[in-house]
Amino acid sequence: MSSVLILGGTAWLGQEIARQAVLAGHDVTCVARGESGDAPDGVRFIRADRSLPGALQHVNGEWDAVIELAYEPGLVAVALDAFADRAGHWSFVSTISVYASHDVAGADESAPLVDPVDTEDYGQAKVAAELLTRERVGDRLLITRPGLIAGPGDPSDRFGYWPGRFARGGRVLAPAMSGHVQVIDVADLARWLLDAHQWNLIGTVDAVGPSIPMAAFFARLRAATAHGADIVEAPHPWLREQGVNYWAGPRSMPLWLPEADAALTQRSGVRLRELGGSIRPIDETIARVIEDETERGLWRTRRSGLTPREEEELLELLRDRV
Repeated sequence: MSSVLILGGTAWLGQEIARQAVLAGHDVTCVARGESGDAPDGVRFIRADRSLPGALQHVNGEWDAVIELAYEPGLVAVALDAFADRAGHWSFVSTISVYASHDVAGADESAPLVDPVDTEDYGQAKVAAELLTRERVGDRLLITRPGLIAGPGDPSDRFGYWPGRFARGGRVLAPAMSGHVQVIDVADLARWLLDAHQWNLIGTVDAVGPSIPMAAFFARLRAATAHGADIVEAPHPWLREQGVNYWAGPRSMPLWLPEADAALTQRSGVRLRELGGSIRPIDETIARVIEDETERGLWRTRRSGLTPREEEELLELLRDRV
């Protein structure tokens, strides 16, 4: 049994790490504001807001492993000052958004990073936080850069929009079939982070699953749902003319990328596999998400995608265009 400190633990990924760590028999402490949810049963939860002076002074102990989930460099620095000298292995969860470009399929961890000049930008903030952590922790550090995380409970709706939409059936508006989809299941990522501590892994790893063509992804969705949804493909320029956004957010076509960034979902996962990372088949993740989306409500308001009304209006416009 190891002592594990999770800086977070009440939001989606952090909660899954904490849950698995408790099940594995670890002594788990979570430090978080507690605004994103509850810590799992069996966790020692310490409420703290790192943006406030002295917020971590009352957090006592030493840990075999620390897992840091924050992206703001200032908050990361506060945790490093408080815990770096009291930790064995340190994991910093970063993102593939740290890379300077996404135009080369199969790029790996050696690709150039963005220059962290604007830490209001998520990717640049993560680079700055990586640098701070590397300087302080040194050879005890593992940096994990996940791609798109998928699975039950996803608060972003980037992946879940599509299984939920296909589960409703009917005509499904989709971008003309190009590009790829590449995800890692939240449960697989959490397990990897805990395994990496047990194995004392260090260095940098892109945590990504296999890259599959978007057309194959939609075919899997159609096969996994009982309603026989009909896919209606829309030209990319036309979608942009109608104010449909890329990737995520309101009035978006989730997972759709501009051509210049198409390789964002075609990164190499070789190093993850070499270091023991295990990724479940995407069909299993799809099934898990369909069940979750059904429980949460297929017609609910989402943070990403088209509303039913927006989609219907666009389908009518597209039909009139033809």
